[in-house]
Amino acid sequence: MNTNSEKILIVESDPDISDLIARQALLPLGYQVSVATDGSSAIHQAVKLQPDVLITNITLPGLSGKDLLVALNSHGMSMPAIVLAEKGQESHIIQAFRLGANDYLMLPVREAEVVSCVERALKQVRDARSREKLDAQLKETNAELQRRVLELSTIFALGRAVMSITDQRKLFDKIVEAVTTVTEADLGWLKLKDESSKNFLLAAHRNLPEVLAKQIGQPFEDGLSQLVAMSAETLSIHGQPLQKFKIADLGKSAMVIPVKVKNEAIGLLTVVRKAEKPFGNSEHTLAEAIADYASISLVNARLFRVISQNAETARRGELRKNEQLQRLRQEIQSGLVTALQPLEWLLDEKSSPLMATQKQALEKSKGLIRNLITSINQEKNQPKS
Repeated sequence: MNTNSEKILIVESDPDISDLIARQALLPLGYQVSVATDGSSAIHQAVKLQPDVLITNITLPGLSGKDLLVALNSHGMSMPAIVLAEKGQESHIIQAFRLGANDYLMLPVREAEVVSCVERALKQVRDARSREKLDAQLKETNAELQRRVLELSTIFALGRAVMSITDQRKLFDKIVEAVTTVTEADLGWLKLKDESSKNFLLAAHRNLPEVLAKQIGQPFEDGLSQLVAMSAETLSIHGQPLQKFKIADLGKSAMVIPVKVKNEAIGLLTVVRKAEKPFGNSEHTLAEAIADYASISLVNARLFRVISQNAETARRGELRKNEQLQRLRQEIQSGLVTALQPLEWLLDEKSSPLMATQKQALEKSKGLIRNLITSINQEKNQPKS
């Protein structure tokens, strides 16, 4: 027995023929059968029931079977149509086919012929529905693949940005753009913890109302952030429970993702949908992956600041060392010049006669002092590496 409950509309003014087709042939097989006795009532029933197959006599009171096919087509209704005709009406059958009929039965009909003809018509319907279902599945699969490609491309691009962009403001904008894209959110923002005040300050946003967008660098309370900051766990909420929080002014579904370092929330990523459509598990995972990238960027920034500070400290230390060495050179040079003057005075023969050994010792000392002064001058004039 048929379990699909396909609907069949019979349009026949002769009760004996409609009884044979409906009660004797089709109803026992489980089909839903409706009967109309003229074309006008058939149109109303067809619009209401949306039958899968139409069986109509070519000769009807009022509207003919051919007129009925034209009328149904004008209503945008397309279904397999089987026409009933008597011998001698072959030309009418041909005209019915031109108007959209799919098959015909010659009167008087037999039950087996009716069943066979209806099954052929329903096979067309089932095949068409299978194709439509397959097309829908293919479209859905294609759309899902496109979403996955977009998600992967977004994550990949963000990874490159984290490694290449040094301007943190631009990087924060990229992070918010990425999280709103992969979660299909209408708006989003990033808040970062200020070390001195311990408040979470608005660092970047996407599509926030202008009055809120002006709060960049300032505390921005949405009602949910504090809960996530304390738990350091992602929170997703939608519908009536969301109405308890201030964030409900912006949408009907929200998700807050902590940006963590060692299980401590140092930032908060928030996404909001205007529609009451909850964020799913895959969107949780993608958003948390982006939060990890945000954490990496913040850690990198901290390390860069520490390295820069250490480098600056080392540079200043080197400058101080060089200054001290320069002062020491100047002091030694000054002392040597001072020590050289009495030697030159003693070696002046006009002052007093010297023994040969004394003069030799003084000349040697004078030469050593001059060599030291020359070495110091040469060292001082060498370019710094």
